[in-house]
Amino acid sequence: MTDRDFPPDFLWGAATAAHQVEGDNTNSDWWAFEHDPRTAARESSGDAIDHLHRYRDDFALLAELGHTAHRLSLEWARIEPAEGEFSRAAIAHYREVLTALREQGLVAFVTLHHFTLPAWFAARGGWLAPDAVVLFERYVRHVMTELGELVDFACTINEPQMVALHGYLEGYHPPGVTNPILWRRVGRVLLAAHHRAVVAVRETSTARPGLVVQLPYLVPARDDEVTRAYRDEIRAEIVDLYLDGLAPGTGGDWLGVQYYRKNWVDPASPTIFAAAPAGEQTTQMGWAVYPEGLTRMLQRAAQTGLPLYVTENGIATEDDAERIGYLRGHLHAVADARAAGVDVRGYLHWSAFDNFEWSEGYGPKFGLIAVDRDDDFRRTPKPSAYAFARVAASGRIRALDEEDA
Repeated sequence: MTDRDFPPDFLWGAATAAHQVEGDNTNSDWWAFEHDPRTAARESSGDAIDHLHRYRDDFALLAELGHTAHRLSLEWARIEPAEGEFSRAAIAHYREVLTALREQGLVAFVTLHHFTLPAWFAARGGWLAPDAVVLFERYVRHVMTELGELVDFACTINEPQMVALHGYLEGYHPPGVTNPILWRRVGRVLLAAHHRAVVAVRETSTARPGLVVQLPYLVPARDDEVTRAYRDEIRAEIVDLYLDGLAPGTGGDWLGVQYYRKNWVDPASPTIFAAAPAGEQTTQMGWAVYPEGLTRMLQRAAQTGLPLYVTENGIATEDDAERIGYLRGHLHAVADARAAGVDVRGYLHWSAFDNFEWSEGYGPKFGLIAVDRDDDFRRTPKPSAYAFARVAASGRIRALDEEDA
């Protein structure tokens, strides 16, 4: 008998993305978007949290906090700053980064595309360029040939449905387009790019390729036939397209599930979604907290037949006690899915650090570790970081509420 909620080989860690933590990513489409006053971006990423120079200390801190895995991304705009021109210096830098990660004993989940594009790729049409998939595959082959032996899990594309939704329907991310036809087209291009990237990863390395998808729990804003049908239509584009598109053998070796919220789908809303009803717990992002949705979306993802990892899950809040409560509810949701037979093998919290939250800037606080950008980027683990460490060490959810020895 054991009082563990998770087995000893379950992976524990947190996630970051290059643009959100590295700083000075000046050759990307996001840098241009942030500096354009016509866009939704509230501020520039600037130096971010200077992870570009502080990665060794950051990885050591995460290891001290009991993490056994870490998810990060490589910045395509640094690696291929001009079309077909690959930077030896950038590859050497990321070799040092991944080596430092391995030296800390952290399993490497490496995302090859996390929202940002090189400026030259964006200028030629981004994901709508006729050769977009070919160019992405070329980048993946180069990176994995150079660095693949240091990659355990290769995450091909981060949240392709959100790249499409935010960038081409809501206009909230680059390229700032609001077009329902292009939204659907880009989603299918990204799925094709993932399939080509899986082949490239397998042919150039021993890393295990997989897709990471955000799976919100979607419900109709009203209980009528039109609204329910519209919810089903949106779910088909945001969830089913990607999960049903992961054909055995070509879809990858595993699937990353990213879950944050319950969404009310409303055909009367210009943004697809209605605001959360009064009385719902919401985050700094306005997202409704609903742990049971994670169990349900893990069960849906399990229909792919792939091993699952929670590769992002977290809350934007200044109240760290609320973060611990969020962890409690969502870790129980993961445990419930496992108890129901879902093969979930790890949990990576979003995020390791307070960082740049895309168009929302530095306001939302997702991190287990606070960063004072006005005091030499000083890192300070929050109580939630130590609570999470206790869970990682014991495999017991109730360790969140225990005192450190």
